[in-house]
Amino acid sequence: MAIGKLVWDKEGEHFYETGISKGVLYPRKTSGTGTAWDDGVAWNGLISVSESPEGADEEAFYADNIKYLALRGVEDFGGSISAYQSPVEFDACDGTTALLPGVSIGQQTRLPFCLAYVTQKGNDLDGNDHGYIIHIIYNATASPSEREYQTINDSPEPQELSWDFTTTPIPVKGHKNTAIVKIDSTASTFQDVSGKAQLKKIEDALFGTDPDGNVEGTVPHVLTPDEIIALIG
Repeated sequence: MAIGKLVWDKEGEHFYETGISKGVLYPRKTSGTGTAWDDGVAWNGLISVSESPEGADEEAFYADNIKYLALRGVEDFGGSISAYQSPVEFDACDGTTALLPGVSIGQQTRLPFCLAYVTQKGNDLDGNDHGYIIHIIYNATASPSEREYQTINDSPEPQELSWDFTTTPIPVKGHKNTAIVKIDSTASTFQDVSGKAQLKKIEDALFGTDPDGNVEGTVPHVLTPDEIIALIG
């Protein structure tokens, strides 16, 4: 532990997080073997993702006229997604099924999904280019959402879609189950040559790669927390 007087607002330590980009949807597979999740597809038009943990409330117990014990409940992770559009692959996650090309019905079984996206991590020296954080949400289920259609007028706006979601956590070796992982590119783990290579492996898995000469491209697929730990080593 460092000894000395605390210093506030050091240059380069004014951190903040902003923006959202590189949204990727990984729907749950409906058949087949192997991983439970389908290959990732780009989510264009993503506006925002709100992460809203709930629960973990304290329940107090009293004895001998004092507060004797405090226990906390299990924490639930959920949130909401806003976008101008959603991938066709999200239709099944939104309870929509195609009867014929161009004809669909709603109120069907809602498919679980995983979601990855990137936010920018900035500071007072580098601005928004300081780094980024990869967010991965696991095993989410979207709730029915309201859609409002309005007449075209002199101040037109595109329709903004939104979905609330809840999650069911997945296992993590040596830890409690979780539904959210965040990977910070500015962490010391990823600053040397080896760390940068490990981070690239994670990104290549999540976002896919193009063929390069004799090297085949890779399809984007979601990584579990245990797989991320294994890649970092």
